[in-house]
Amino acid sequence: MKKSWYKKKEMLEKHNRSSALFKDFILGGQDGLVNVLGIILGLSVGTGNPKIVILAGLAATFTEAVSMGAVSYTSTKAESDFYKSQEKQEEFEIGTCPDIERKEIYDIYYKKGFRGKLLNDVVKNITSNKKKWKDTMMKEELGLNRGSNNPFKNAIVVFLAAIIGSFIPLLPFFFFQISNAIIFSLIISAVALFITGAVEAKLTIGNWIKKGIQLTVIGMVAALIGFIVGKLTGYNG
Repeated sequence: MKKSWYKKKEMLEKHNRSSALFKDFILGGQDGLVNVLGIILGLSVGTGNPKIVILAGLAATFTEAVSMGAVSYTSTKAESDFYKSQEKQEEFEIGTCPDIERKEIYDIYYKKGFRGKLLNDVVKNITSNKKKWKDTMMKEELGLNRGSNNPFKNAIVVFLAAIIGSFIPLLPFFFFQISNAIIFSLIISAVALFITGAVEAKLTIGNWIKKGIQLTVIGMVAALIGFIVGKLTGYNG
């Protein structure tokens, strides 16, 4: 029973890491879409030239993707390095002062409502395995969860998500004249943003309709700002 409980805990942690990676994908795509949408809308009304819009859109797409991928890599690596440093500290403390660390496990589960034989059994079960002991201290005492051990993987996920998200508002400009492309770009971007917000709500906490509308409004405000800037600084040529 105790082994089953710990196994379920490990499975939950793996699920959380997968959810975090999927959330990175959603956020990367969302940022790419919103940023490029604002840029190409501004250029569309400012220049009226589809070639300029496409070239600038492609440049913004890859610049955005590389930048976001790099940020993801450095932040994920920093989190991983910090976790590993704290992990080594816990290993050292368990090895040099086990009685103190065992008492900390006791106190943690006492505060959770465990009492008597059940409390002693839980403490004994956790402290009988140093890896289990260390992992419990990391999560329960320090509030740290093991994140991704592969920053490069996270960077690739965010990079690809930003590429995909950025291409959504840009795609109509490959097939339609400026006026029609703007309309189609706004429509498919709004739909994509709503779906992204809904999915994000499912991964976290919140009403999927409210979150979808909220993200759509944010994207459309970015597009409106781009439109206004394009109008104010626009030229034809």
